[in-house]
Amino acid sequence: MPDDETTRIETQRLIGAPASEIFALLCDPQGHVAIDSSGMLQDADGDPVAAAGDSFVIHMDRESLNDFPEMGRYDVTVTIRDFEADRLISWTILGRIRPQIGHVYGYRLEPDPEGSDGTLVTSFYDWSDIHPDWQAAGIFPVISENALRGTLGILDRTVRRGYARP
Repeated sequence: MPDDETTRIETQRLIGAPASEIFALLCDPQGHVAIDSSGMLQDADGDPVAAAGDSFVIHMDRESLNDFPEMGRYDVTVTIRDFEADRLISWTILGRIRPQIGHVYGYRLEPDPEGSDGTLVTSFYDWSDIHPDWQAAGIFPVISENALRGTLGILDRTVRRGYARP
C-alpha cells in the first residue's frame, strides 16, 4: 500500500470568517456546488447534514475534467464520514461505478494560530483506502492540489460575501 505522502493531498488557507459560518456552508449540499473549482458539481438534492452517516445527492458532469468524457452526467451520493461541528467534516462518495472507489474528501477548521478572528481551513483528499482495482488503475489523484486550493479560494470569497442558500 502506498504511503500517506503519495495518497493524500492537504492544503490550507486562512479565511476571515468564523468557523461556524464556514462549517454551515460545508454542511449544505448546495454549498458544495457553490464552491467547487473543478466544474464537475452541477447541482445537489438533500438537506444540510448534521451528523456522521447523513447523506445527499450531487449531480455531476465529468466533462469538466475531460478525462473520462464517456461518463458524462451522473449522480453520486455523498455520505458524511466524520462530523465535528465547526471543526471537521469528511465524506465518501458512492457512485454508479463498481467496485466503489473509497476515496475521502474533507475539511478541518481551526482557530487562526496568529490569533485573528479568522479560521485556518485545511482541505484534504485521501485515496489511501481505495479499492485495489482502482489503486491498480493508477488514475489517482483525480483532483489536484491546485483544484483544492481553488476551492478554498472560492470558499473564502463565498463566505465573506455572505453565503445564502440558493
